[in-house]
Amino acid sequence: MSGRLVLHLDMDAFFASVEKNEDPSLAGRPVVVGGTGGRGVVASASYEARAYGVRSAMPAGQARRLCPQAVFLPPRFELYRRASARLHAVLHEVAPLVEGIGLDEAFLDVSAATTLFGPVGAIAARLHRRVAEELSLTCSVGGGPNKLVAKLASEAAKPRPSLGGPLPGPGTVIVAPEEVLGFLWPLPVGALWGVGPASRERLRKLGVATVGDLAALPEGSLVGALGKAAGKLLHELAWGRDERPVVADRAPKSIGHEETYPKDLGDRAELERRLAFMADQVAGRVRAAGMLARTVTVKLRYGDFTTLTRSHTFTAPIDSGPAFVAAAKPLLASLSLGEGARLLGVSASGLLERGHGPGEQLQFDLDAAPGRRPSPPGQGTSKGRAPTPCAGGSSPPSGGGPRWGEAMEAVDEVRARFGEGAVRPASATTGPRPVVPAAHGLARRRAQDGNRAKVPGGSTRGGSSGAGIISK
Repeated sequence: MSGRLVLHLDMDAFFASVEKNEDPSLAGRPVVVGGTGGRGVVASASYEARAYGVRSAMPAGQARRLCPQAVFLPPRFELYRRASARLHAVLHEVAPLVEGIGLDEAFLDVSAATTLFGPVGAIAARLHRRVAEELSLTCSVGGGPNKLVAKLASEAAKPRPSLGGPLPGPGTVIVAPEEVLGFLWPLPVGALWGVGPASRERLRKLGVATVGDLAALPEGSLVGALGKAAGKLLHELAWGRDERPVVADRAPKSIGHEETYPKDLGDRAELERRLAFMADQVAGRVRAAGMLARTVTVKLRYGDFTTLTRSHTFTAPIDSGPAFVAAAKPLLASLSLGEGARLLGVSASGLLERGHGPGEQLQFDLDAAPGRRPSPPGQGTSKGRAPTPCAGGSSPPSGGGPRWGEAMEAVDEVRARFGEGAVRPASATTGPRPVVPAAHGLARRRAQDGNRAKVPGGSTRGGSSGAGIISK
C-alpha cells in the first residue's frame, strides 16, 4: 500500500469485557452494563447478550425482555477509564498520531510507522496482540487509505453474536487502495457516515440499497434529494474518498455525568446530595483530563421529557470539586421540581488545557481566617438570570492555590485506588460522619498541615458544608 495508512481500532464489547475481567464468574454469561434501573439504557452488552438482540443505547426494559437471564451491572467508569489509559499507552507505542474516539476506539495514522514495524497488516496484528497481552481484552482493527475505509474494515473484523456463543471474527482486516471499491460497494448504504433513517428512506425512493447503488447515481441527483452538503459528501464517500486527517488526541468539548431515576424523584434534599456527588465526580474527570473548566451546567429532565438547563460561567477556569459543587447547587435551586426529576446531570464545558487558562493564578487559601470567605470569582453568568450566590451567601470558589491543589490530588489518588465513591463531598452524604479508614489517611494528611483544612464557607473537612470532602 502507498500513500496514507490509517488504522481504526475498536474494543470488543469494552465495558462488558472489562467487567468480565474483574469477575471471572461472568465468563460465558450474557452481561449488560447499564440499564440497572427501569428507565436506564444499555451502555454495553457482551456478545452473549447481543445474540438475544440486546444493543447499546437500548432501553433497559426492552433489554430485560429480550434477555431476562442477563447479568445487569451498573457502569463503573473509573474502571473503564483506567483500562482506556492502558489501551492508549499501547497505541502511542506504535503511532505518534492517535485520535481517541471515546474510551474504546481510536484512529491511528501509521503512514510513518512502516519503516519500524513493517507493513500495515503487521502493524494491525501487532496492535491486536499487544492489546490482548496488556489488557487481557480483545479488539478489532481495520486498515485502509482513509478513516472511512479503516472504520468499516474494523467492523468487518469483529466477532459475531450467536446463540451458541460468539463467532470469532478475523480480528484484523486491511483494505488496499485497489480493493476499496470492491469492499465498499456491496455494503448497505446505511454503513456510510451521515446516512440516518430519513436519508435512507429518501435514498430508497431513488432505488438505492447499497453503497454501489449510491455510487451509480449522478452527484446532481444526490444533491437534489439530500441537499448540497450531504449530497456531495455521500457521493465522495461512495467512491471511497475521505480526506479527513487523523487529529492527535483532540481535547474534549465537555465532560459530564447524569443519572436517570427509576421513578421521578421529587425530594429536593436527595437531589441536592446526588448533584453534589456528580459535580465532584465531574471535577475529578476534568482534572484527570488535564483540563480546567469555565462553565458548569446543571440539566433537569421531567417525566414528560421536558428538559431544562442552567449554567454558571466563572471568570477564571477551575478544576476543584468544591467549586463545582458550590456553583451547581444554586443552579438546581433555581429550578422547579414539578412532579419530580426523571434525570439529573452536571457537565463542565469551556474546557482549557491546564497551564493555558487565564486567571489560573487566582488562589483559594485553605488557611483563611475563620469567617472569611474566599474571593468571589467575579460576576459569573447563568442563562437568563443574574448570578446566584451559593448557599450561605458565598460565591463559588475560584482558582486552586497550591494547598487546595494538594488536597484535590490526594482525593484523586484515593479514588484511583478505591473507586470514585471512596471520597465524596460532605453534602452528598447523610447521617453521621463515617470513620475514615486508615487506607484513606492519605487524603487527610495531604489536606491537613497540623490543622484541619478550611473549606469554602468556613466549615472543616468532614463537616456538613457542601464544599467539604468526606471519605465513604
